[in-house]
Amino acid sequence: MTSVENLADASVETIGSALPPCGAYVLPGRVPDPRPAIAQARAAEQLGLATVWLSERWGTKDFGVIAGALSQATDRVGIAAGITHLQSRHPAMLASLAMTAQALSGGRLILGVGRSTDRMWTAVGLPPSTNASIVDSADLFRRLCRGEKVSYDGPAGSYPSLRLTDVPDEPVPPLVFAAIGPRGLALAGEHFDGVLLHPFLTPEAVERSVRTVRDAADRAGRDPASVRVYATVVAASGLSPEEEIAVVGARAVTYYQIPGMGDQLARVNGWAQADLDRLRAHPALVGVKGAADSVMTRGQLVEVANAVPARWLSDAAALGSGADCARMLAAYGAAGADEVVLHGSTPDQLGWLAEQM
Repeated sequence: MTSVENLADASVETIGSALPPCGAYVLPGRVPDPRPAIAQARAAEQLGLATVWLSERWGTKDFGVIAGALSQATDRVGIAAGITHLQSRHPAMLASLAMTAQALSGGRLILGVGRSTDRMWTAVGLPPSTNASIVDSADLFRRLCRGEKVSYDGPAGSYPSLRLTDVPDEPVPPLVFAAIGPRGLALAGEHFDGVLLHPFLTPEAVERSVRTVRDAADRAGRDPASVRVYATVVAASGLSPEEEIAVVGARAVTYYQIPGMGDQLARVNGWAQADLDRLRAHPALVGVKGAADSVMTRGQLVEVANAVPARWLSDAAALGSGADCARMLAAYGAAGADEVVLHGSTPDQLGWLAEQM
């Protein structure tokens, strides 16, 4: 069992030794100014975190630009996209971005990619992802990063002649696939270097997800342990109930209300679809298309967050005291996560974690 209850009576020393490697997001949510990412990444390195992650958004959170900046502001911490997309850049441009960042950082880049929704790609005039296009795009990326000349015509597009003129003497960055459902998890196990699990999965759901990934890797003739599992956990320690709802509950709403994504989260966690339907029927969500936090104010999100079932937060996020949060992170490690990626709190807000390590 991986439940937090099994760690309830553990000492601080026991919890600390049970903590998996941790990473954290910089610039979570919508931001008008990307410059705080520099101080946040430095704080992550000082804290001893394994990786800093960026959830790319067009406007102020371009992964290539920020990865370059962070590579010069830090010396050791990994720099990861969590996530960008394979089809949002031309294959040669994506490979060029990755290898330039590899050269600048000394090989610290991790490229997390995802499928996103068909509706999003239709809106911006790009083709939706298919399993075939994702697999082929990953292969194109790796070949280009190795300096190969590529001629390709298939599900990922038509490219008569591609090649990077120069590539640094650095390894191809690990490709990590973001997944929730069994097909996406299996795809990660079969073809990727890692999987990035979605926020608001319970430790038990993470344990099942790890099993799906490892089994798929084994069936594909790969070493199951070679596929690294990153569990994303929204963490907020020492907050008042009002602040907790604003930080954690409002973020949960942005995921649960998205058609497909919210349904998958509920299904994977074993939560009632009826509860999700009631949340989506909230008057403030009626007519909202896409991510709620792109069109709603913080106050509006908090109003909706008060309608989220309490256990959807307590069972799938790290809340409460520093020790409580650490117990939850240890539970995710016991569930098989190779690294826990903290979301919601930036690295400079993780003093409680330093006290538990």
